Amino acid sequence: MSKAEQAVGLQSKGYNCAQSVACVFADEVGVSKEFLFRATEGFGSGAGTMEGICGALSAAIMIAGLKNSTADLDRPSSKGSTMALSRQLMTDFKKNVGALYCREIKGVDTGKVLCACPDCVRHGVRLTERTVLKSEGVE
Repeated sequence: MSKAEQAVGLQSKGYNCAQSVACVFADEVGVSKEFLFRATEGFGSGAGTMEGICGALSAAIMIAGLKNSTADLDRPSSKGSTMALSRQLMTDFKKNVGALYCREIKGVDTGKVLCACPDCVRHGVRLTERTVLKSEGVE
């Protein structure tokens, strides 16, 4: 089963969109699923307000930081490359989904849903695989 479908399975168990995306990458970032579940709990539904960016995208950006950062507290040097990954994730997510913000994706003001939550989760996982893990041969 693909990571995208694993993430949708987590969502169907009650995980929010951010938790669903983050938890499938626990092994790749060397962090426990429990930690990722707790760390992303507030990102679901556009940070709980539908006003923020989609939780699936927030999780993808968090995974980019966990995977790319040097964690060198004395000489931080990876910020630029991590920000570049974040920009790429945001650009590609918007291209695939049609918006970045949960409220817009869910059509709160327009009545037109751009993307269902399970599809946002799939996009978040696939973009993370393609953008963040690409150097490891993940397509």
